[in-house]
Amino acid sequence: MNSFLTDYQMASLVEAIQTAENQSSGEIRIHIDSTTEGNNAEIAFEVFKRLCKDQTAEKNAVLFHVNFEQQYLTIIGDEGIHKKVHQDFWNKMHDEITTAFSKGKYFDGLKKAILETGIELKKHFPIVGENPNELPNEITFS
Repeated sequence: MNSFLTDYQMASLVEAIQTAENQSSGEIRIHIDSTTEGNNAEIAFEVFKRLCKDQTAEKNAVLFHVNFEQQYLTIIGDEGIHKKVHQDFWNKMHDEITTAFSKGKYFDGLKKAILETGIELKKHFPIVGENPNELPNEITFS
């Protein structure tokens, strides 16, 4: 299903999500899309609505929507995180990931972005009391 990441790398990305989420109340998802038809931005937003939107108490979920075949990446943050993190942060992250992707470093680009997102979430959404895992950490596919 995915020739861009090995099973080991995908498991390592799930571990990176867990590490990042252990620093804040935020949630991070990765969705790898193989759709070849349609508008990638619209597809990414539909995936975001299904997997993330309004599913966290503080509206602080982030989705990394990747279509390797079409060399397309969308990063979407829910309302709570988007209000606190400026678009410049997401633009810089998008540029860093796509630069890594252009060099064939799919795993490295995603892992670095996940960990950096965790650091950013920690600034705005520190853990107070319980820190339930509100969304699954596994990578989803379509």
